[in-house]
Amino acid sequence: MSTAHQPTTASQTIGTWVTWTLGVLVLFFLMAPILAIVPLSFSSGNFLTYPLPGLSLRWYEELLTSDKWIPALRNSMIVGTSATTAATILGTLASLGLNRANFPMKPLVMGLLLSPMIVPMIITAVGVYFFFAPLGLTNSYTGLILAHTALASPFVIITVSATLQHFDMTMARAAASLGAPPMTTFFRVILPIILPGVASGALFAFATSFDEVVVALMIAGPEQRTLPREMFSGIRESINPTITAVATVLILTSIVLLCCLEALRRRGERLTAGQKA
Repeated sequence: MSTAHQPTTASQTIGTWVTWTLGVLVLFFLMAPILAIVPLSFSSGNFLTYPLPGLSLRWYEELLTSDKWIPALRNSMIVGTSATTAATILGTLASLGLNRANFPMKPLVMGLLLSPMIVPMIITAVGVYFFFAPLGLTNSYTGLILAHTALASPFVIITVSATLQHFDMTMARAAASLGAPPMTTFFRVILPIILPGVASGALFAFATSFDEVVVALMIAGPEQRTLPREMFSGIRESINPTITAVATVLILTSIVLLCCLEALRRRGERLTAGQKA
């Protein structure tokens, strides 16, 4: 039996407007420093000043033709894709193991796996340096990829574990009872359902590796200078407006990743609803 719609009182209307106004002001306060960077990337001047002396694409042209920024972007892509691939595989396997296992030390193991997200980055960077230095992994792509893999894996574990909470394991058991090998069960039954969580974790892992600078400062050599490290060095040594163009590209990349995450979230909700039905 439906109930009649209650009329909105004046106090409720005022409360709604106040809530929306405060929300917009807080959002603007958080976004203003980021949005202020974007117009500066189109400035024709040599300094980061407002008002803009004119509009130009010279800093984007320098970004695409510079011998300093292109290698840094290439290094970030190499390290980011490699670390994302490794973190996605390891994080997915760890999530599956923890989801099926039931032992007293399970919360402790989960805490250890998620510790890279909790421990301050500078402490992690120093620890990684002292651990990798005797092994000869500093100043190498291998060391940087391994370090970023450790930093990115917790994001995959969280997203895949959250997806597995809604997964009906009787489907996997049914496939096994019909004679499907474990690998076939995983790729034909489990993976298609948890794929949104895996893909979301991979996107978070890539964003983590692509934006990371502290560990890169500690263990990366001159040949492994990533884009965030190059930006940090440019800000510390001499502020070049090209940095604003790089920052704008990173902002657009983050927006694209967020849109992909939202699409994956909606797909996951549809799969969960279909599974329950």
